[in-house]
Amino acid sequence: MSATAARLRRVAAVATAAVAVTACGGSVLLPPSVSSNDRGVGPVVESTRRTISDPNAIVPSRSVQESTLIGASSTSPLDILVVGGGATGCGVALDAATRGLRVGLVEREDFSSGTSSRSTKLIHGGVRYLEKAVFNLDYGQLKLVFHALEERKQVIENAPHLCHALPCMTPCFNWFEVVYYWMGLKMYDLVAGRHILHLSRYYSVQESIELFPTLARKGKDKSLRGTVVYYDGQMNDSRLNVGLACSAALAGAAVLNHAEVVSFLKDEGTERIIGARIRDKLSGQEFETYAKVVVNAAGPFCDSVRKMANKDAQAMICPSSGVHVVLPDYYSPEGMGLIVPKTKDGRVVFMLPWLGRTVAGTTDSNTSITALPEPHEDEIQFILDAICDYLNVKVRRTDVLSAWSGIRPLAMDPTAKNTESISRDHVVCEDYPGLVTITGGKWTTYRSMAEDAVNAAIKSGKLSPRNECITANLRLVGGDGWESSSFTVLAQQYVRMKKTHGGKVVPGVMDTASAKHLSHAYGTLAERVATIAQNETLGKRLAHGYPYLEAEVAYCARNEYCESAIDFIARRSRLAFLDTDAAGRALPRIIEILAKEHNWDRSRQKQEMQKAREFLETFKSSKNAQFHDGKHQ
Repeated sequence: MSATAARLRRVAAVATAAVAVTACGGSVLLPPSVSSNDRGVGPVVESTRRTISDPNAIVPSRSVQESTLIGASSTSPLDILVVGGGATGCGVALDAATRGLRVGLVEREDFSSGTSSRSTKLIHGGVRYLEKAVFNLDYGQLKLVFHALEERKQVIENAPHLCHALPCMTPCFNWFEVVYYWMGLKMYDLVAGRHILHLSRYYSVQESIELFPTLARKGKDKSLRGTVVYYDGQMNDSRLNVGLACSAALAGAAVLNHAEVVSFLKDEGTERIIGARIRDKLSGQEFETYAKVVVNAAGPFCDSVRKMANKDAQAMICPSSGVHVVLPDYYSPEGMGLIVPKTKDGRVVFMLPWLGRTVAGTTDSNTSITALPEPHEDEIQFILDAICDYLNVKVRRTDVLSAWSGIRPLAMDPTAKNTESISRDHVVCEDYPGLVTITGGKWTTYRSMAEDAVNAAIKSGKLSPRNECITANLRLVGGDGWESSSFTVLAQQYVRMKKTHGGKVVPGVMDTASAKHLSHAYGTLAERVATIAQNETLGKRLAHGYPYLEAEVAYCARNEYCESAIDFIARRSRLAFLDTDAAGRALPRIIEILAKEHNWDRSRQKQEMQKAREFLETFKSSKNAQFHDGKHQ
């Protein structure tokens, strides 16, 4: 009992300290970034803002972007060439372009094809990091939480159509847990300060069951004593990433997906990197692009990029994998997540509502780096067993709609024994002249990571930006002017024109589910998708039970650099992540529309189908839930 009292006193002491720091605006730990990011804003910057926010603006075509990269010669180089099209890479491209620099970006696969599309979907400050800061008296971890909470708010505000606040419920099975979690999460509120989303609070057992009907009152040898609910952010990660890429393109960056770096170009005298040789994976063409600085934002593959410059480069990252499964919507209520801070083996387990389904997952485990990581069946079963302890629902493997694994590139600490003790802070370095590497960090802090990387690139290349960083207050494409009620315009003013099997064109209502989906996925650009559905007879749904429309395939091919069937099912829509069976059934029509948009021959269409089915198998498609004639098999 004395040990328990000591723990509570320690939490209380740090909570008091947090109150003191918060009362001072948190300035002890972090400089005010917003004011510094607003300096140097002029008419050109405002013009860039208007272009990004213009719902009628058109991104340059892929061929135009490639021509821009080819045109970056040794006598007229880019200022910055970014390698990697994930959240950080696209964030770097947007940051640099809005500072008036000449920017190019190449991505080996598709924007968000790696780590950035396989996240937990949370935009969070890090409750666990705050706990470590308290019990280890770790100032660095506390500083990290302050910073992440500030960035959390900015991410949500800059893309309001793709991000929102999500209440998360933490079950308590004894009164010590009630006090412990209540105090800890109140501290989380205090550290957030003016960046808080909503206040945390305690709910009784009865109130908790009303909020989360599938939550079990009794577990193994334990009874529920109540819950503490706090708030973090949630996002549609890959669409946010694609939004970053398109925003960067509108700001003037030449972004090119399906283009890989083959080798670096070096100055013969100084050995400094001055560009890269790039292969367009769609055409097979190779070309050279020159740049004053190259930024390596290749995520888990950043070490392999570094070894292109120096084969003896020592590893910087420790790869960590997170496995997630998707379950039907009835596993969790629409507006409430469930987070269990410590399972039987010490890991965190969560269940979160996401895009009409439930995402469940664990935290980190050591892994090797592969292009398409797959979850192991024992990991899937561990998640199901873990959530089973907290639910009154029968948890079945046959309920799993999709499962995936994502690799997170953690900045390595040589003294750490496992990934749980590695900080999520990011690292920026230039260990080879002309090559700035950014790694570590997390989705929530992508913007500040990009800012730090661009600052380092400016210093390395002695670049002359037009203005300072403005991305702290820059709405992404589709975000400016969007309101949560914007879907009503689509529902009232548009119809979905559909072609029957007999070839007859019939009108269909723009139902609430479709209107809300389009509004949240495309923001203020949703009317452009609705117009295609109405005027080009592409108003049918792609898959039963999901709001995705045929019109989205055409729109994404024309306006979002969607170059393959996998690009659409995984990153433009989220069908592969939500339901592998539905994604497989939608593939023929998706490929048919893309073939028309990109002039594919029969051979290419067949290849697309094969690649997409192989891709879905990495999501355990053959073992997931399947439906025939509407019946669960």
